Amino acid sequence: MKIVVDAMGGDHAPGATIEGVVDAVNDFHVHVAVIGLENEIIKELEKYQYPKELIEIIHAPEVVGMHEPAAVSLRRKKKSSISLGLDLLKQSSQYNAFVSAGNTGAVVSAATVKLRMMPGVDRAAIGLVIPTLKKFSFLIDVGANTAPKHQHLVQSAQMSEVYVREVLGVASPTVGLLNIGEEETKGSDFEKETHKLMEEKVKGFIGNIEANEVFSGKADCIICDGYVGNIVIKISEGLMESAGTLLKREIKKSPLAMLGAFLMKTNLKHIKKYADYSEYGGAPLLGVNGIVMIGHGRSSPKAIKNAISATMREVDHNIIEAMRKEVAV
Repeated sequence: MKIVVDAMGGDHAPGATIEGVVDAVNDFHVHVAVIGLENEIIKELEKYQYPKELIEIIHAPEVVGMHEPAAVSLRRKKKSSISLGLDLLKQSSQYNAFVSAGNTGAVVSAATVKLRMMPGVDRAAIGLVIPTLKKFSFLIDVGANTAPKHQHLVQSAQMSEVYVREVLGVASPTVGLLNIGEEETKGSDFEKETHKLMEEKVKGFIGNIEANEVFSGKADCIICDGYVGNIVIKISEGLMESAGTLLKREIKKSPLAMLGAFLMKTNLKHIKKYADYSEYGGAPLLGVNGIVMIGHGRSSPKAIKNAISATMREVDHNIIEAMRKEVAV
């Protein structure tokens, strides 16, 4: 197994990316091809000890900025780490997957153009493992397709069932459609028609779920369009950060509260870890003919390491072949 990692993607690249790669190589003994500006990669790697034979350096002379328009970067920067990294995945069987915490739009666009869609899938979708009261759920789409048709959400549901079963180990995943009410008559005409199609074509479909149930664990797979999913994730991140700040602020107001926080230190650490996105690695881009993992733009070394770990599980479970056998058949 060899995984291609975009060294230049992310707000803290290449430093955080390279540190995460080294940690993954040392802990998992996985082969990694790091692609990006060669001199910067070498400079970062010199800081660490690792098995030299496990990291390959591939030069890519161009970098796609985090805020560049996706279509423009795809056309004008054909020698970027994103573009050349996906070329490696497409053209050589020795590379099994691609990981990037870079410009999400650029990764989605380049993967769609270069790898093409798998049979039975019209649009790619980004899924994300999220913590819930019952362990986790898989939310899809969180940003790839903001104006889908009914069949696109059905395909996302089918792909998520396969992913959750094969990679996350849930034998019979349940699937819920994110909506403004539980009744099948709720929502716009789009949601109502999507609900009908899911009843016909999605084995584990349990109906609509409301936004206040997203983190309850009611459904193993939660389906929505990319516009809604992206808002859900960013509101959730902002809420957790704000809640943490408010908690610290209130604790500092009282010596008794500070004592209580000290006594609960271990419990608070467990809660923080449970809600920390970096623990879950990256977000798989499903629907394209290849394994692509998208990391958070603010990815820390731990997030990069865990994204590589999650990608390794996809490779081990041959997720692409599993989806080809079951999606939209």
